[in-house]
Amino acid sequence: QVQLVESGGGLVQPGGSLRLSCAVSGSIFSIYVMAWYRQAPGKQRDLVASITSGGRTNYADSVKGRFTISRDSAKNSIYLQMNSLKPEDTAVYYCNLFALGEYWGQGTQVTVSS
Repeated sequence: QVQLVESGGGLVQPGGSLRLSCAVSGSIFSIYVMAWYRQAPGKQRDLVASITSGGRTNYADSVKGRFTISRDSAKNSIYLQMNSLKPEDTAVYYCNLFALGEYWGQGTQVTVSS
């Protein structure tokens, strides 16, 4: 059974930084896409950033230049480094794995507020 567990969310002031982590357990895939999504209250869940098994990355326009997605294959983990955070980045952030099926983590709250 594949499980994704996020960590690293919290409360941060505007302009601050946070690093989210997502650990995958239960299976190992050689070909996959992993991503971070976010969902603010009353809004749809949107893609923030993705990374393929080949290392290709993609970002939403709203986070380009501020967020960086990365992976550690040895640890079966991906990360989202978030810098220059804005109040509009406030949301629940979800880790997603697409590989012979689609899997989601439980989400981690990120709140950007002074």
